Parts: sequence; C-alpha cells; structure tokens
Amino acid sequence: MTEVTKRILVTGGTGLVGRAIEKVVADGEGRPDEEWIFVSSRDADLTSSSETKALFERHKPTHVIHLAAMVGGLFKNIRSNLDFWRTNIHINDNVLHSAHESGVQKVVSCLSTCIFPDKTTYPIDETMIHNGPPHSSNFGYSYAKRMIDVQNRGYSEQHGRRFTAVIPTNVFGPHDNFNIEDGHVLPGLIHKVYLAKQSGSALTVWGTGKPRRQFIYSLDLARLFLWVLREYDEVEPIILSVGEEDEVSIREAAEAIAEAMEFRGELVFDTTKSDGQFKKTASNAKLRRYLPEFQFTPFREAVKETCTWFNTNYANARK
Repeated sequence: MTEVTKRILVTGGTGLVGRAIEKVVADGEGRPDEEWIFVSSRDADLTSSSETKALFERHKPTHVIHLAAMVGGLFKNIRSNLDFWRTNIHINDNVLHSAHESGVQKVVSCLSTCIFPDKTTYPIDETMIHNGPPHSSNFGYSYAKRMIDVQNRGYSEQHGRRFTAVIPTNVFGPHDNFNIEDGHVLPGLIHKVYLAKQSGSALTVWGTGKPRRQFIYSLDLARLFLWVLREYDEVEPIILSVGEEDEVSIREAAEAIAEAMEFRGELVFDTTKSDGQFKKTASNAKLRRYLPEFQFTPFREAVKETCTWFNTNYANARK
C-alpha cells in the first residue's frame, strides 16, 4: 500500500476551480501518495489570522493550492474596490504566512489576468505584471492579487520557500457563480439566456459585445494546476491560458451560449453599460515551452458542457 506523503489543502475548495480540481482528482488524476483536503469559508474565516492558523494546525498540509478570494464581476468591483482590497489582502497574508509558519513545502496561489497594467502592449506575459496601474474598475482586487507575487518572492528570498502562482485567463465551467448582477461574463450570459428562453424575450447583453477574451474551461485549468503543483518549480508566476488564436469576442461567446441552450430569440446589446477592458490578450508561450502537447477543450464543447450542467442543476446554480 502506497504511503501518503503529500497532504494537499485547497482553500476555496467549493468554488469553481476547487470543484474542478476535486473532480479531476476523483476521475483518476490523483495519485496514491496524495491526500486531498478541500475547505471552504465554512471551515475557517481566512480573513482571521487565528482561524487560518487553526485550520493549518488541524490539517497539517504539506502542500497548498490557494484559491480562496473575494471575487465578483465588473460592476461589483466598481462598487466595492476597497472591500476587494482589504478582504483579499487579509486572506492572502494569512494563508501564506500560516503556510510558512507550519512548514508547508509548496504553495500555488491563483492570480488573474486583470492584475496586468491597463495601458500595455499585447500579448501580455509573466514579466509585465508590475509595469503600471491595473484598470481602474477593479484596482482593489488587482493590487491585492499582485501582492501575492511580491510575497512569494519575499518568502523565497528570505526563507527559501517554494511559493508560486498561476495566472489563468477567464475561467468558466460547472459550479461557477451564475449570478447575473455580480458574476463574471460567461456564467452571467448563461443565466440570462436561460431566463430569456423561459420568458420568450430577447437576450440583452451588457456592452457592445466587441471586447475580446481568452476563456479557459475549469477542468482544463484543474489539470494544469496539478501539473504546476507537482512539476513547476519557478517562483515566478505562469500564465495558464488557451492561445491568442482562441480569443473570442463577447458577441461570439453569447452566440455560442445561445446555440448550446437552443435559444432562438434576438440578441440585443445594451451599449449604455460599460465594456470594461477591450482586451487583455495573454501569451501562453511559457506554458507551451513546458507543455507543448497539452490539449485544451474546444470552446464550444466546453460551453455546451457548462450549459448542460447549469440546466441540470438550475435550482442551486442560480443562487
């Protein structure tokens, strides 16, 4: 019988990415020497240093995947930049410091492409994170996430810790936040299409539909997280994304969802609503140097699977 040598604690374990990692591990990607522990805000308030410390003392992890964060869509960020800053700074500092104090061997934290400078050249890559202010719409969240990279370097230089971070592009999939007001664009659109289909009305998409995004399916991201945890040894972050050629416009995303949901109504674009950043194209060249053969799920196939999950789980997914 294989001895368990890795105890992997996943914060934010009941969220979009945490559930995807749990599924991938359960479906055969886990290893006999690994024990996986998925925790949520019900297990500990990570804004509390004492509760975070107690969580680490209780589970004694050797490795951590840090996903827990206060997150929200464009309009929630615009309303609450200070809250996003303070909450995430507390969570990240508590998790990283508890990991350090308890001797955790490796931490992989999750950043976001929104942390990159607003005014920049494209495609963005891992060397450009701190080259200027992020977009003003979500500066609180963006700066708090950037500080994880600063802390990782600090723990590496002062204490020799293997703390790193990944930067996924726009993640979507089962167990997403499908809240229309506060969720991200793709799950919000899925919920809107569902309601428009039920009521027989047009689908109203906020903004012009022209901004372009790279979307990564949560199950693809989960498989990449396992690789980073096991194989990636740099402190510097790594972008986890489909290629530049797979970027799609919000209009194209809405059309893909409409097709997957068999919605036959009209698409209307509400141009009084903000578009946010027009584009934030990210380079996955670094990832491809490590994993040239990695196969991403095609966008429309991933959208179809997500819509099927949403339809099946509507009673819980809509909350």
